[in-house]
Amino acid sequence: MPDRFFKGHDGTISRAVRAFPVAGLIIAIVPALLMLLLQSGDPLVASLIALSLMTLLTGGLHEDGLADAADGLGGGRDSEHALTIMKDSRIGSYGVVALILSFGLRAASLAALARHEPAAAALALLAAAAFSRAVMVTHWHALPSARESGVAAGAGLPEESARNLALLIGVAAAAVLAVPVLGVPKVLLSLIAAAAAGFGFTRLVRRKLGGHTGDTIGATQQISEIVMLASLALVA
Repeated sequence: MPDRFFKGHDGTISRAVRAFPVAGLIIAIVPALLMLLLQSGDPLVASLIALSLMTLLTGGLHEDGLADAADGLGGGRDSEHALTIMKDSRIGSYGVVALILSFGLRAASLAALARHEPAAAALALLAAAAFSRAVMVTHWHALPSARESGVAAGAGLPEESARNLALLIGVAAAAVLAVPVLGVPKVLLSLIAAAAAGFGFTRLVRRKLGGHTGDTIGATQQISEIVMLASLALVA
């Protein structure tokens, strides 16, 4: 994750993470509008264009974390080996597969939602961008740093109040945006599924690495976003 988010143990990080769901909304606004404008064409193409733009806006930050985490967790013999793999700038087969699945599942899910209701896809993209970043903060808060040094280790952990506020904002954003179009039961199911995916990944990281890294934080965002969008598409 970018160094500007890590300012040490002075409370800055907790102030920053509270706004992560809001940052997700801001990042996703233009891609969501673009996808809505392109719905008259092929929904799958429109979805891929929107996701490409969102990736450009974030610099592929969380996608990079997903790829590195997949390589480390998939190919590491033990925690030390996994952490070494994750520091390598080269991408391996696990990382490639993870990225293909990430873009493929998200694009297919958004296209399915667009076929159901054009506005549903754009609103789901916004809702997932907000809530997945709240799940990301929860992962960060739940685990100690897996490394004694490094950017994430120097940042410390978000405070519990910051995590709770991030979750509140993420849930509220998802409810306000998606419920009017998709209804309470479907949105609630998608939130539970995304949260469960984040929890399961956190359990895996705890067992495999003993703590979080910047890569696992970014991977949590990707995994919860994928699951939330896929859940909405399946029930819509």
